[in-house]
Amino acid sequence: MADPVTSDRRTLYPAIEPYRSGMLEVGDGHSLYWELCGNPAGKPVVFLHGGPGGGSGPDHRRQFDPERYNILVFDQRGCGRSTPYASLEANTTWDLVADIERLREMVGVERWMVFGGSWGSTLSLAYAETHPERVTALVLRGIFLMGRLELDWLYRRGASEIYPDKWEDFVGLIPEEERDDLVAAYQRRLTSDDPLVRVEAAKAWSRWEAETVTLLPSDEVVNHFTSDDVAVAIARIENHYMIRGGWLEEGQLLRDVGRLRHIPAVIVQGRHDSCTPPAAAWALHKAWPEAELNIVPDGGHLFNEPGILDGLIRATDALADRI
Repeated sequence: MADPVTSDRRTLYPAIEPYRSGMLEVGDGHSLYWELCGNPAGKPVVFLHGGPGGGSGPDHRRQFDPERYNILVFDQRGCGRSTPYASLEANTTWDLVADIERLREMVGVERWMVFGGSWGSTLSLAYAETHPERVTALVLRGIFLMGRLELDWLYRRGASEIYPDKWEDFVGLIPEEERDDLVAAYQRRLTSDDPLVRVEAAKAWSRWEAETVTLLPSDEVVNHFTSDDVAVAIARIENHYMIRGGWLEEGQLLRDVGRLRHIPAVIVQGRHDSCTPPAAAWALHKAWPEAELNIVPDGGHLFNEPGILDGLIRATDALADRI
């Protein structure tokens, strides 16, 4: 892969609109928003957004050549345009894995490429390890394996050493006597019967994440993460997953990666990612040496940072020729 610093960087494909969209009832009272974009006869790919609870946006569909790909984008349970909003009921990793299979059957394809970043990389691995026969290729960004060390990095000690001022704001909402377990302390507030308490906690939780995901400070990202229609879903659903370790056994995704080693894969990881640090991407690559690892030297966490985006577009272009 070309050096992302010295070469001309690739960027998003032109804006496109879905050629089909709708809602899919998946049971348990949940209905998922989905859309299909690009070429109906193209190579099928499913895009898995981050969070959990982050939802999808128009730029996500632009990471693929619309002439060569048939692109499914959807909002996972409880977020984006899916309903019920911010619901925690019947909302687990394995519910989402089952939803991806329902969507594949709805589209009518036997196999497809799986593309996911951040939490989307976690879900991509969980899905692919469960259904390797359904996966033609994987593109993964900002690897998050839902391990204890990764959770401690974000919510005990790690990122707090890089952003001590922002960390002080994050812990400031929680009384001293509850700070030994911030995830549990926030859960109590995010599930409070008082909507004002829920919103205050959601904005603090989401702001902390927003501060860690960009290489340089971005008011635009912080404002998006802390807006009323985004913060509550991100905070409630993320917290719900993290306090339970994503319903994964410790080390499970690395343990089971042998099921994927025959599948073409590209990992794009920012060297300076303070949300999902490169150690997880490196561990995944060590367990899966056949996967191409592109560590972007001037990259943070978000998909639309120049070096990260360059790596992702190059990956989807290259895999369009291979699968």
